[in-house]
Amino acid sequence: MDSTTQSRPNLPSQDLINGRDDYIRYCSPLLEAAIKSDWKVAKHLINKKPELLRSSITPLGDTALHIAVGVKRSKHAEKFVTKLVDMMDKEDLELQNEGFNTALYIAAAIGDINAVKLMVEKNRILTTIPGAGGDLMPLYAAAFFGSFEVVKYLYENSNDLCDDGWNSENRGWLLERCVEADMFDVALKIVKKYPKLGNGEILGALARKPNAFRKTKSNIIQSSINSVFALIGVSGYEKESEALQLVRIIWEGILKRPEEEIEDILRGPPDPENLSQTLPLQKFFYEHRGKLYKGAENITEGFKCVSVFDKALRLHNLISKHLDSVHAETEKQDNGEQNLELRKLISEHIVNTRDEVQNIIVHVSGQENKVIYLTDLILKYITKMEVLLELERIQYSSRLIFVAAEIGNTKFLSELIRQYPDLIWKTNDDGQTIFHIAVKHRQESIYNLLYETGSMKNFITCQRDMHDNNMLHLAGMGASKERLTDVSGAALQMQRELLWFKEVRDTIPPSYREQKNKDGLTPRELFTKEHRELMKEGEKWMKGTASQCMVVATLIATIVFAAAFTIPGGYNQTNGIPVFYQKPIFVAFVVADAMSLLLSSTSILTFLSILTSRYAERDFVESLPKKLMLGISTLFLSITAMMITFGISFFILYHKEMKWIPILIGVLAIVPVVLYVALQYHVILDVIRSTYGSKYLFRPGRQFIYYANPHV
Repeated sequence: MDSTTQSRPNLPSQDLINGRDDYIRYCSPLLEAAIKSDWKVAKHLINKKPELLRSSITPLGDTALHIAVGVKRSKHAEKFVTKLVDMMDKEDLELQNEGFNTALYIAAAIGDINAVKLMVEKNRILTTIPGAGGDLMPLYAAAFFGSFEVVKYLYENSNDLCDDGWNSENRGWLLERCVEADMFDVALKIVKKYPKLGNGEILGALARKPNAFRKTKSNIIQSSINSVFALIGVSGYEKESEALQLVRIIWEGILKRPEEEIEDILRGPPDPENLSQTLPLQKFFYEHRGKLYKGAENITEGFKCVSVFDKALRLHNLISKHLDSVHAETEKQDNGEQNLELRKLISEHIVNTRDEVQNIIVHVSGQENKVIYLTDLILKYITKMEVLLELERIQYSSRLIFVAAEIGNTKFLSELIRQYPDLIWKTNDDGQTIFHIAVKHRQESIYNLLYETGSMKNFITCQRDMHDNNMLHLAGMGASKERLTDVSGAALQMQRELLWFKEVRDTIPPSYREQKNKDGLTPRELFTKEHRELMKEGEKWMKGTASQCMVVATLIATIVFAAAFTIPGGYNQTNGIPVFYQKPIFVAFVVADAMSLLLSSTSILTFLSILTSRYAERDFVESLPKKLMLGISTLFLSITAMMITFGISFFILYHKEMKWIPILIGVLAIVPVVLYVALQYHVILDVIRSTYGSKYLFRPGRQFIYYANPHV
């Protein structure tokens, strides 16, 4: 059957469902059996009425197979479908319900790979029969619902999308769905076969998937090694991701197109909301401008006998009339702040032009001078009509390179820049480059690409946006909550913000550090204003953490101090010497107890210094984090030493008999230490990474743009 010309579904027989007696006697029981996967009942009914296999059992034209593949997957359901397919003819599998869906289409949509394989092996033509109203192929349905196994299998059995039913349009749809569902291996095959399908929509979808470009590690050991290398900015051995290969092929194809097309692809579609308001408004103003010019032409050419002075007054009245008309039209519409601003400007034009005309008529002497002044005034207000047309610019917030920069899709941008270096100069609607976006959204991996641009870095960092913000102003703005939560605790978040500000300050020219934006703020003033609340939260978090930890450290110091004088075994009543002082294990007890006391005391003093700190901005960079790290580390070591002391005391007392007791206690003593590490792991790691790993945060040794050329 030719699926491309199908106007009606290939429906099963309706005879049984149209007959009420047959429906109750056969269709209804078979429907229930198919839902319950009860093969015994279904087989009994089919043996009595073989035409049930190719008959509708629901008003929507579903056969028993349609129902069976749609139920919840289980071993019983799988066996039911297998036996049902075995009993059906090859052509019976091509039957569709009222929605044009074959049983294969339903199985593909729900991701039942076993049912799909079973039906395709019996009748491969099923892969070419579209469903969903006759528009979508089974392969598309599987991709839409993210059924990776089904997509892979159906693609391998689709003759590279050359079968009947496939065309450029639905191949493009399939490619988009594969990219959206992270099925990059299938998408790569499609693009290699049909390079023209690689367009801006696909590139835009890839721009929004930074995780897709994380390279595959070979094994657990290699993964651990690469993690260590990543901390110090050195790259380990990694395989190139399929998503990166896909970007490379698509981008190479796009770069062969004319410059205008490349610009359109990079710009992306305009914002729908902005476009729906702006285009009718611009059309409206253009219509009024056309009427204005036409009226002016009629006045200047049509009234030959009228004096120049009268012509000027007529032109003024014409302008005022049209401005009044524009004002009235905008008042009828309700587009929020946009129309309020327009009404304000138009009202000002009307008032100003009338006032100026009166001033000219009253104060300017001589008819000739009045004509000159009035003519200049008319020209000025015609020009202002042009300005009104540019009030609202069409915006393109979906520009793919800026979307990629905002979410930190480094490898994607690196590949684009490597083949098209001019991208580093592109600006968004606010006049910001990808590096300005990286600073604004705290994407250090994107920002670090700036160091691969050589001397051009100096020119890029000098650029200012539409609000006169330079790059340091953007660093002074508060980061989003999503980026702040990358580190634990408000104090460490404040530290990260200060590190960003310091890095950008050292990058831009010195003269830019004190520049003011349109709000009259320098970068430092903006930073202080934007981070006032975060600084308060950081102080509160730091004091709270220090107070809680100091309580624990004090308890430990009290316990181990007492343990130093209540030693296991006691003292010799004759000479006051400990009973077990000659045993090596007793020496270990004394050393561990002393270490625990010293470490806990150090921890107490460290946390006390945190509580009494000034909490100035610069204290959050190194002073407070280092103190916190020292306090937490010494607290951890004191807990460890205390538990060692506790375990040793049992070994001293029970070293001859019941040895299982000290062994058990020693094992259990590890639990508090492990629990402490588990609870404080993220804080400790973030403190170390932020304080000592910050020198690797910017300017890493690894290069992303100008690495070894893959084509050589």
